[in-house]
Amino acid sequence: RSGKLTPSQVAKNIIAMLEDCDKSTPPLRAIVQWDQEQIMLMAEASTARYRNKCTLSYLDGIPVCLKEEFKVVPYHHRVGTVYLGTEPEIEDATVAKKLREAGAVIIGVSNMHELGTGTTGCNPNRYHKIPRNPYKSNHFTGGSSSGSAAAVAAGLCPVAIGTDGGGSVRIPASFCGVVGLKGTFGRISCHGSLPLSYSTVSVGPICTSVADAAIVYSILAEPDPLYPYGLKQPKATLSDMCAPDLKDLKLGVDWTFFKACDTEVLSICEKAVEYLQSLGATVVEVSLPEMEEVQVAHAVCILSEMRDFLQRDFNKHFQEMNLETRATLAVASQFTAVDYITANRQRTRSMRFLQEIFTTVNCILTPAVPSTAPRIYKSDLLTGSSDLSFTVRSMRFMQLGNFTGIPGLVVPIGYSTDGLPITFQVMAKWWDEAVLLRIGLKLEQFRYQTKKPCIYYDILA
Repeated sequence: RSGKLTPSQVAKNIIAMLEDCDKSTPPLRAIVQWDQEQIMLMAEASTARYRNKCTLSYLDGIPVCLKEEFKVVPYHHRVGTVYLGTEPEIEDATVAKKLREAGAVIIGVSNMHELGTGTTGCNPNRYHKIPRNPYKSNHFTGGSSSGSAAAVAAGLCPVAIGTDGGGSVRIPASFCGVVGLKGTFGRISCHGSLPLSYSTVSVGPICTSVADAAIVYSILAEPDPLYPYGLKQPKATLSDMCAPDLKDLKLGVDWTFFKACDTEVLSICEKAVEYLQSLGATVVEVSLPEMEEVQVAHAVCILSEMRDFLQRDFNKHFQEMNLETRATLAVASQFTAVDYITANRQRTRSMRFLQEIFTTVNCILTPAVPSTAPRIYKSDLLTGSSDLSFTVRSMRFMQLGNFTGIPGLVVPIGYSTDGLPITFQVMAKWWDEAVLLRIGLKLEQFRYQTKKPCIYYDILA
């Protein structure tokens, strides 16, 4: 607004940096498809709007990227594979359309774990390669919205859009030390993304700050006639987001569940709980029942739905899939209709338990992930990585939100002795994203420093 900088200048910087990313050793591989002409067209249109003082929204001129799971004109909708998206897209997903209408500059589509089937972001195929964690390039970004988190952490854009069926927004945001919001199931339209798992996936922004996440949320969160699951949602608000304290809030903690993480993660997460208490919030001990059942039932639901949707791909393109994807889908094909029905009965039980818990507390607090980002080994670059025990563990605090549809926000709160980000999670009742953002703003104040990642681009320079 001050005129010191134009969207066109920023876009030129980004283009130079995207070229640099591809040439660096190792390459960052955050953005996997981009087009100089497209970026400049959007940026120049925004520059003209700023000149004429008729901007479209707070996002006007702001660089954003979208996970390759979304259709974005004119890119290929590959969804992390080598066989999908053979032709460029001619129609945008709803979120891409909304971002364009808000004046955002789409700088490209971001890398992802093949078909969203894992939590490391490891995708060794020829179109994608393995995105690097900007804090330590020999560590994974987390997945499946791997490139989205890497792009934001590395400074290429302050906003990226991901999807979250088992922590796929929140895990990479956590490993890369940025903010990730998984909206309530149905809150932000999934129309135009590949419907890998229709009952567990929510869309959400990955951003540099909680305020940015609130802005993006306020623009994207509304009913979409093309996406029936979110049609009856209440109006999205940001009520009380900037309240000076947390005096009226009750925060629920199941300490047994909370403590199932690495010592370093636990130590800083416990301090964050104390900090929220010091702002007037009351911490209430709660019991999250049947969490082991939740974890198994969530896995049965998401894998059964993915396997069902990918039946044709599994038969026709099996040889073109990464080894890990083949193994995951092969395991998924062992589930029966009885397993799926039993899992959904568990979902009903778990939603009832949560309804009860949310009559006594406003939110549930947990660490975001039990550990910091795992290392990349040489063999991962060639054949990929399959580590089921890591996958299960990394989703530990994530699955409840996906299984029952409640929203969750992850906020970085510190670093390990190795300099890798440690992150905290807040979950709330359905449609109450506003309280998450309110607590998130306070958690940012708890973080006494923000360390610059080793791979960082200053797009305003």
